[in-house]
Amino acid sequence: MPEALSLPSARPAQVRHLVIVLGDQLDLQSSAFQGFDAAQDVVWMAEVAEESTHVWSAKQRIAVFLSAMRHFAQTLRALGLPLQYTQLDAPGNAGTLALELSKAIARLQPAALVMCAPGDWRVLQSLRTVAKEQALALDLRDDTHFFSTVREFASHAQGRKQLRLEYWYRELRRKHNIMMDGKDPVGGQWNFDADNREAFGKAGPQNVPPPSRFTPDGITQEVLALVETRFAEHPGSLHSFAWPVTRPQALLALQTFIAQRLPLFGKYEDAMWAGQAWLYHSHLSCALNLKLLNPREVVQAAVDAHSKGDAPLAAVEGFVRQILGWREYVRGIYWLHMPDYLERNALNAQAALPDWYWSGQTDMACLRDAITQTLEHGYAHHIQRLMVTGLYALLLGVKPQAVHAWYLSVYVDAVEWVELPNTLGMGQFGDGGLMASKPYVASGKYIQRMSNHCAACKYDPTQSTGPRACPFTTLYWDFLMHHEDGLKQNPRMAMQLKNLGRLDASARESIAAQATAHRNSQL
Repeated sequence: MPEALSLPSARPAQVRHLVIVLGDQLDLQSSAFQGFDAAQDVVWMAEVAEESTHVWSAKQRIAVFLSAMRHFAQTLRALGLPLQYTQLDAPGNAGTLALELSKAIARLQPAALVMCAPGDWRVLQSLRTVAKEQALALDLRDDTHFFSTVREFASHAQGRKQLRLEYWYRELRRKHNIMMDGKDPVGGQWNFDADNREAFGKAGPQNVPPPSRFTPDGITQEVLALVETRFAEHPGSLHSFAWPVTRPQALLALQTFIAQRLPLFGKYEDAMWAGQAWLYHSHLSCALNLKLLNPREVVQAAVDAHSKGDAPLAAVEGFVRQILGWREYVRGIYWLHMPDYLERNALNAQAALPDWYWSGQTDMACLRDAITQTLEHGYAHHIQRLMVTGLYALLLGVKPQAVHAWYLSVYVDAVEWVELPNTLGMGQFGDGGLMASKPYVASGKYIQRMSNHCAACKYDPTQSTGPRACPFTTLYWDFLMHHEDGLKQNPRMAMQLKNLGRLDASARESIAAQATAHRNSQL
């Protein structure tokens, strides 16, 4: 808790600051609490339906936010902080953050509003509008949860033709002296991808440690019942809900990952296996994005594991790059380019998202496994997202905004600042290469190499036409044909286009016909 935070309880007679705390800001170290004085200030939190319906959120995602918020409110009360908290099922709940905040302002008459910068452009604009309409000053504070500020990233971006993760990552490594040996990276190289990203082999994963899962307590059980009733028509299931929703639970999940799964994280970070949802991943992104964990303590725990000889450098560097590098990078991209970033569609993809993305009922084994798992747990690891559900949507030509809405809906760790660039930029190439140096496209052979899905699938990843042709393979070649002229300008696509050039006119015609037939059957 910030040192300047002053306690004793009871709502002040005159409110100096109404301190806004959003559902992804559950952090006692938040800049919003700097200078908090319980004799003058009040914390405001509200559960509102709009945050679950502006995209049709899945039940696991709704539940994790509501449960974590209620547990954080319990912590604030235990500390004696004056708190105005509106539950979703409270009589008269107005249903939006803007309306509920306006009601609180009318009731409490604060002199000013204080808020840590939100992670969602839409929410920021909405609350800024309220402050303006109420003629109240809004003290919008930097989110000190992150290693960098949005202004630092904007400064890094100035004058650069390309914004690549690698250079930003190195800059942050040097600035924060993380895994550095003087001016050089520990181990003599910045990136250990060549030592990572293996497949499991025919035997599959062996003796994988179980994930950290937490039995729902009374607060969470009340939330689960509320979600089942209030959002009965929303996708997904709550039967397996066991996410960390408190800081002690999140810290235990971090400790368990470092001890049990980090040593093999790098080696198998891109591997998939049917029916194996958790594997060697950390499952910490939800706790990080809710601010139950601080990225500094997560990175330090991994670095300490290497220092003690408990985890290899390649695994630790790969994990640190996801937190210190990628997470900070996508946030910078988001705030640098919003709000127009949301509308980008560089490939002019216009198809609708297939309905079975909401049920998992497809005969493509890899997609069925990834989507079923997603709806059951609210989780899939990064390769399932990028190279299965995301790749298929990209090859099919789905409008990137529809793909974005699905990802934002179904994953428990989805907050727009991190989800949108990952989906629209990295996954769908909707920004035309602002983030990714090329479209991440591959045939079904990639999935065959990194998983066992193809062995139990009716489709053959080596075939692009015919009754057993793998849709990924068919659509891959069709994608290259359709975008060939534009991709010729990209040197990283040279090898793939060279392979495309080996197809004669007859083969191209057959692939195009098969791709059209497949699209018509799915949309």
